[in-house]
Amino acid sequence: MNLQQERIDDHCQSLKLEGLMQRYVALASDAAAKQWSFLDFLEHVLAHEREIRQVRSRQTLVRMAAFPAIKTLDDYDYSFAVGAPRKAIDELATLRFIERGENAVLLGPSGVGKTHLAIAIGYAATQAGIKTKFITAADLMLQLEAARRQERYDAVLRHNVLGPRLLIVDEIGYLPLSEDQASHFFQIVAKRYERGSMILTSN
Repeated sequence: MNLQQERIDDHCQSLKLEGLMQRYVALASDAAAKQWSFLDFLEHVLAHEREIRQVRSRQTLVRMAAFPAIKTLDDYDYSFAVGAPRKAIDELATLRFIERGENAVLLGPSGVGKTHLAIAIGYAATQAGIKTKFITAADLMLQLEAARRQERYDAVLRHNVLGPRLLIVDEIGYLPLSEDQASHFFQIVAKRYERGSMILTSN
């Protein structure tokens, strides 16, 4: 590495252009070999940095979503979707319901792929740059109850419930809710009204 490259690396670190720092030597070689103009070179450099940032952003969104596993519609068995037309599922996959601020409820007995479908739509949302959160109803209630005891209820509600543009609450009907828990849940639905979309799964 020569002194110029060291200076460029220093500039990249200062400007947080980590993706560019890894690729500018190769891009400069391509520019020389293909006789790119200065503007061509600049366009390639910026496009590469943008691509790297988008990839990292999507990875961060997936991590923050807290999916129990990564599922996609490509490996979803539509034969399990009894009573749910393929057209309806495909419409959910477009994510237009999120743009419209609508909610989706996936109902059915255990084993028909409700959770798979909810995760797949949520994963697609993260890949579209949409902040998403996945949580089971039981875990959500535990988090809120713990937050209330610790006097952090409003902060947890704002971060975990109201913050995501898409909130996925899984297994609502699997455990009976106490009167207080049911009240909490309906407050969540009411507070998210017109603030974001939800996907709910239940038996």
